[in-house]
Amino acid sequence: MLQYLTLLLDCPVVIAAIFICGFGGTFQYGFSVSAMTSPSAFIKQLVGEVCQDRYGVHLQEWQVSLIWSFLISIYCIGGLLGSLVAAPLVTRLGRKRCLLLNNFVTIAGAVLMLLSRTARSFEMIMVARLIYGISSGIGLSAHSIYLVECAPKRLRGMVGVTVATFASFGKFFAQLLGISEFFGTPEKWPWLLGFNGLAALLQLVTLPFLPESPRFLLLDRGDQQACETALRKLWGDKDYSTEVEEMLEEKAALEGVRSHSVLELIRNQSLRWQLLTILVGFTGLQLCGINAVYFYCFEVFRAAGIQEHQLRYAALGTGLCECLTSLACFMIIENTGKKVLMLRGYVGMSVVLILLTITIYFQEHVSWLPYCSMVLVFIFIFWFASGPAGATAPLPGELFTQQYKSAAYTIGCTISWLGLFALGMVFPIVEKHLHGFCFLIFLFFCVSCGLFFKFNVPEIKNCTALQVAAEFQKMHTKQEEPKHMKTDPLTFFTETPSNYAGVHPVCAADKTICTHKAEVSTCWTNFLQPK
Repeated sequence: MLQYLTLLLDCPVVIAAIFICGFGGTFQYGFSVSAMTSPSAFIKQLVGEVCQDRYGVHLQEWQVSLIWSFLISIYCIGGLLGSLVAAPLVTRLGRKRCLLLNNFVTIAGAVLMLLSRTARSFEMIMVARLIYGISSGIGLSAHSIYLVECAPKRLRGMVGVTVATFASFGKFFAQLLGISEFFGTPEKWPWLLGFNGLAALLQLVTLPFLPESPRFLLLDRGDQQACETALRKLWGDKDYSTEVEEMLEEKAALEGVRSHSVLELIRNQSLRWQLLTILVGFTGLQLCGINAVYFYCFEVFRAAGIQEHQLRYAALGTGLCECLTSLACFMIIENTGKKVLMLRGYVGMSVVLILLTITIYFQEHVSWLPYCSMVLVFIFIFWFASGPAGATAPLPGELFTQQYKSAAYTIGCTISWLGLFALGMVFPIVEKHLHGFCFLIFLFFCVSCGLFFKFNVPEIKNCTALQVAAEFQKMHTKQEEPKHMKTDPLTFFTETPSNYAGVHPVCAADKTICTHKAEVSTCWTNFLQPK
């Protein structure tokens, strides 16, 4: 662990990029998810008063709740729209410029939030939430791609975890600012909802000092000189020739290949296991039960004897637990590996969900069980933050080559937003009928995701996207290598072109021998039968 920290400390500009991108990226997402909880009563009151004064309509409680649910859910709709436009934006504008322009979108939403109470308009909150969602949808993809591409290969996992760390920090910070001592009051709540604008402004004035992604400059723009300048600024005056050579080899392999769309990625059979990994990973991230645990933590804390006015302060502990665990994941991921973290996380969450279902069901009959439930809530958050939360977000950037990366992030983020929207609409109904037994539904997803990563995903630590493709092919190929192929791969493919066609995913379209020497190991595991 210390060696990786030393390597990171030797790259101060990368550290700056982590913080600058974090506050303007996934911090916004986490903050927006949690910020609406504290002022909910004040906003509902505003809705009722506005409808009474403006339209002369007295809303019933269920009507106010319906409008409130739409205020919450429209954020997910905006996030979905942002995810769909993120891929072409980061490809055409570049990662850095996309992040910069996205801040103006966030600031526009923040201005509407700040003026909503003065203008007595809950419609402004609704529009602002939609704008925040669009900004978060774009920011999630651009932030993840930019950081992963700016980090050295050996630090890519560690740097990628910070994407989830800042989302956790955003949730905690929204909980903290939402208490009555800060912005959780009838007069100050618009400042809480408009805080995103301050984070966007911070990134807007600091991000221009960072370079563009080196991989984007070389692989998309073809500017090797600008790429080397960016690397020197990010990593210092060190020997980074190996990684530059890998990028050049990937550029040679991708010569003449354009960035592919989402539909083209879905149709590409050679990348089906990478695509399935993204589908399962991002689905599990939303449907593993973390939101249900946060929902039930108030009920558990009440049963444990915590006073109603102290529940907000107790809930701060859950946000702080997620932040600290995410930091711990940041420290250990390079030594542990992503597959192990994902597997441990889902297994741990599965066990906790079973125990939590039992303790919640019997907590009214046994006096000490609520305290067990409290402990289980924190243990569940620990397993989530140390596994799926930190390891899932950067997966598209590590599993796919440059021309598929944007499409992969679009698919992953779209699944996340759809899952969050569906959970927000369906979970209250499910909870009303099943109560604590609703955790059994999330248990199914945790077990399924754990089994998938156990048997279908190789370890990708310190691997390039092309090496990852080779590992997937090796894991899922059903045929054995012919005896005459158990020779040096380069010799075989260069000396026997008339009998076999080694088809690399990049070269699959023209069904020709892959002549890129650096990728022979990939072709070795993916070939056609003798002609």
